[in-house]
Amino acid sequence: MRLWVAGAAALGALVSTTALSGAFAPQAAPEETARPATIAASATPTSTPEASPSPSPTTQAVAPKPRAAAPERLIVESAGIDVAVLPLTPSSADEASQSLVPPFTLDGYWLTSFGMPGRGSNDTTYITGHSWEDREAPFNRLSTDVEVGHEIVLHTGSGVQHYVVDSIVTHDKDTLKDSNIWDITPNRLVLISCYTEDPWGKNVVVTASPKDSP
Repeated sequence: MRLWVAGAAALGALVSTTALSGAFAPQAAPEETARPATIAASATPTSTPEASPSPSPTTQAVAPKPRAAAPERLIVESAGIDVAVLPLTPSSADEASQSLVPPFTLDGYWLTSFGMPGRGSNDTTYITGHSWEDREAPFNRLSTDVEVGHEIVLHTGSGVQHYVVDSIVTHDKDTLKDSNIWDITPNRLVLISCYTEDPWGKNVVVTASPKDSP
């Protein structure tokens, strides 16, 4: 069972899949222009020079995305967020209580029981972190400074992954476990923290999908 509800972030899951795909279309080949024949002044005809072959058009190669690997750093430049990401594995006690509270630091925490970002990912990547009532903290700005279309960058053990924000929503902490954010969606990224306007009652959830190219 993948159902969690947290003090700083609520966690859980249902079952579903989705896929993203893309294609790069080659450019059309330019038409070859024939050169005019040259006529000599003398009575002796001269041969017509052959047209130089046009260079073959090339298709720009698209570099493969880095393979799936553990996230190490989270950057949301538009919101001034730049934090280390550390692994966090729910304990048996967390599973039994269906609750999880990340360590009380300013870092982000990647939930290792779910997906990791990159090529070959088989689930959503979840990163959670604390918002704070009495101090400035990076995750506070998930509630105020992130908008749809903003870019999120994840540095991982195999490279850099780029995402675009699809939605920012709030959920009651006692019902987030039933949300569709827990659908199994490879390569999706979900950030979860307390909602700063109601830190004890609500979570803010930012959902993002891979950017086609950095």
